[in-house]
Amino acid sequence: MKKISTLELSLVALGISLNILGTFIAYSLKLPILLDSMGTIFISILLGPTLGVLAGLGGSFLSGITFDIYSIYFAPVQIFVAVFTYLMFGKSIFNKMNRSVRVLIISIFSSLTGAIIAAFVFGGITSSGSSYIVVLLSKLGINKVLSVFLVQFFMDYIDRFVSVSIAILAISYMPKNIRRKLVEY
Repeated sequence: MKKISTLELSLVALGISLNILGTFIAYSLKLPILLDSMGTIFISILLGPTLGVLAGLGGSFLSGITFDIYSIYFAPVQIFVAVFTYLMFGKSIFNKMNRSVRVLIISIFSSLTGAIIAAFVFGGITSSGSSYIVVLLSKLGINKVLSVFLVQFFMDYIDRFVSVSIAILAISYMPKNIRRKLVEY
């Protein structure tokens, strides 16, 4: 097993912090997007899926024990986000594919996981602001599981697109000597 460098560990801590901050902002303002995977996406692109999963699970766990218990239950979503982000945006053949399509692929798998958890564990109602939309669709006669998936997918796509765009922008502004050090590891 490869030893994690101090720089990598510091960046994973930054990723966890970004996830917690995003979750706290979305939770406090009852936003319809989650912002809970910005750090996971950043770390997955920069350092790979293993450390991306670590950042995602760390953020979910810490958010869950401090202010949003629902975050713990949705930790498996972070695994899918980390793995598919790396596949789509890491060192891969998909880098020539349109960003919107790559985010769509990430969103399909992470939304499906999140929708299953939300629908079957919580009946579609969580701490997310998007729960209001789920209730509205259910009142209009749309099946609750379908309502949760549709809302989850639409909101996740926007959330992931914003997070990927911010991560790519942040990485592009990182000093070249730091990016070079990360490639060496």
